[in-house]
Amino acid sequence: MEDEDARCVHCERGSAQVPLLALRFQGMELWICSEHMPILIHKPGQLMSKIPGAQRLTAVEIPDRET
Repeated sequence: MEDEDARCVHCERGSAQVPLLALRFQGMELWICSEHMPILIHKPGQLMSKIPGAQRLTAVEIPDRET
C-alpha cells in the first residue's frame, strides 16, 4: 500500500488529516490513526468488521490504580 493510499482502518482518514501507524496482521499491511490505536489495544472487537480475524485478538486490561 502506498502512503498516499494509507487510511485508518477505523475512521478511514488519511495521513493528511491524522498521524497514522502501520501494522501487520495475518500478512496484511494495515494503518490505524493515533486516535483509534486504543481501540486496537483495549477493544479490538470493535474492529471485527474492518479487520478480518480481529475477533481472535485479546483486549489488554488495565488494572485499577489506587490514587
